[in-house]
Amino acid sequence: MEKLDITLKEVSTVYSGPAGRLWELVMGEQIHIGGWKSSMALAEKAGIRKGMKILDLCSALAGGLRFLVKTHHIKAYGLDGTPYMVAEARRRVKAEKLSKHIQLKLGDVTCIPWPDRSFDVVWGEDAWCYVDAKEKLITEAARVLKRGGVIAFTDWIEGAKGLKNKEAERINRFMKFPYMESMKGYKKLLRDNGFDLKVAEDVTPDFAEHITLYIKMLTGQLTYDALRIIGDDVGLFQAMGAEMSFMEKMAHAGKFGRCRFVASLR
Repeated sequence: MEKLDITLKEVSTVYSGPAGRLWELVMGEQIHIGGWKSSMALAEKAGIRKGMKILDLCSALAGGLRFLVKTHHIKAYGLDGTPYMVAEARRRVKAEKLSKHIQLKLGDVTCIPWPDRSFDVVWGEDAWCYVDAKEKLITEAARVLKRGGVIAFTDWIEGAKGLKNKEAERINRFMKFPYMESMKGYKKLLRDNGFDLKVAEDVTPDFAEHITLYIKMLTGQLTYDALRIIGDDVGLFQAMGAEMSFMEKMAHAGKFGRCRFVASLR
C-alpha cells in the first residue's frame, strides 16, 4: 500500500483550524478514542507509578500529560511537531497551574531532543498514525528509554481484515495520515528495536462504537455547534459526514481499527 505525501504543515493546518475544533468538540481535550477511560486503561497496563519520567510523543494539547500528572503524579514531558498545538498546550497547562510539572517542546518525534536513557516511559495516544517514519519514532523511543523502560501507546491502524488500496487512500487522505500501520507491523517494529511485548490488543470493536457515537453526536445534539465551527457551511458538513460514515463502515467491518501496545525495553 502506497504512502501518501502528507506534510507536517498539512497536519498542523488541520489542528489549528475548524477541523481540529470539530475533533475536540466530540472527543474532548485528550483528542483520542475513549478519553479518560482509555488513558486509565493504558496507564494501568503500563504500570505507571508516581515519580516516573514520561515522554508523550505527539503530545497535542497535553491532555494525556495533564491526565497523568493529576492521576499518577508523574514527571511529564511532551514533544509535538505542530506549533499551534504546542502553544495551545502550554496555555492550557499554565491555566491549570501545572507548568512546574509539565515540560513541552516543539520538535520532531523521529529525532527526539533528549539524551539517551532519559525516560521511564514513552507514551502515545492515537497520534502516531500522523507520523510517516514510524520505524524512526520507535527507534528513537528505544534510545531515550532507560533499560527496562516501557513504551505504551494506542493508535489507529489498518484492521485485521485489511483495506483495499482505494479504501485506505480515502481514509488516509481525509484524516491526513501518510499511512496506517497494522498490528503485525507494530509488533515487528517493537521487536526489531529490542522490545518485549507485554500487551498487544486489537481494540477495533470499541473503536467502531466510538466512531458511531461521534457521528450521532454531530448529527444530533451538536449539529448547531459543529456548523458554527465551520461557518455554517452545510455542504462541507455533509461532505465530512460522508467520510465519517465511510470510516464507520470500515471500522465495523474490521478493516480499519485501533490497537493498544505495551512493551518493555530489554
